[in-house]
Amino acid sequence: MQTPVIGVVGAGTMGNGIAHVFARAGHTVLLADIDQPALDRGFATIRKNLAREVAKEKLTAEQAEAAATRITLTTRLPDLVAASLAVEAATERFEVKSKLFRSLDEILPPEAILASNTSSISITKLAAQTKRPGQVIGMHFFNPVPVMRLVEIIRGLQTTQATFDTVSALATAIGKLPVEVNDAAGFISNRVLMPLINEAIFAVMEGVATADAVDTIFREGMAHPMGPLTLADFIGLDVCLDIMRVLHDGLGDPKYRPCPLLIRMVDAGWLGRKSGRGFYQY
Repeated sequence: MQTPVIGVVGAGTMGNGIAHVFARAGHTVLLADIDQPALDRGFATIRKNLAREVAKEKLTAEQAEAAATRITLTTRLPDLVAASLAVEAATERFEVKSKLFRSLDEILPPEAILASNTSSISITKLAAQTKRPGQVIGMHFFNPVPVMRLVEIIRGLQTTQATFDTVSALATAIGKLPVEVNDAAGFISNRVLMPLINEAIFAVMEGVATADAVDTIFREGMAHPMGPLTLADFIGLDVCLDIMRVLHDGLGDPKYRPCPLLIRMVDAGWLGRKSGRGFYQY
């Protein structure tokens, strides 16, 4: 595939980051979301992050402007018809993603690849929603996408070797480090990370230590760049809860039971940075 057109569905934190890195690497990008304000916010973030890269002398002003002009915004999913690869970056819920995959399957040309940025949901199950299960794959980028190199490339049960090779090569070409993972709830990153965050929340709920104390122990004692509760706020407590529920349902082990405090905080609308309050106030 020579500089294929890339469709990205979802202009939120992950989606605008994915659009950014593909456009920066020279691809034409079609960025879709359900309403114009969401697209405008996403594109403003892309512009801000490109400007930051210019300030750090990672890009020239001309390169940043060229990247921005490669991105077309649309509220119409059918506009992605020209894409050779569509990357879905919608809410971490199977019903939302499966509906999008069924729609994209009808819209995109038969040879196109459908990828999901899901951090926990079964690629095999998503692939079964389409008429092209061999061309469905996971591309789990990490936040912030323009900075983080890692991409988990997740094979569904039906994913062909050709699809895997194409997507892995494309990830490398845009400056990412693809790591192969087979399909299982949470893959590797979240299967290990989310129980750590969940256990840290249990420690706070049970009065073992404050959130700040827990985070300090991980920063200073284990050389983590940020503590697990700061990270949970950064990810979004609602996202953490969704992933824990996927792990609990998918693996059937009570050790993945979401902490009751996490559930209460999400119910209260305390979602972390994006809501202004989580384990910390912002």
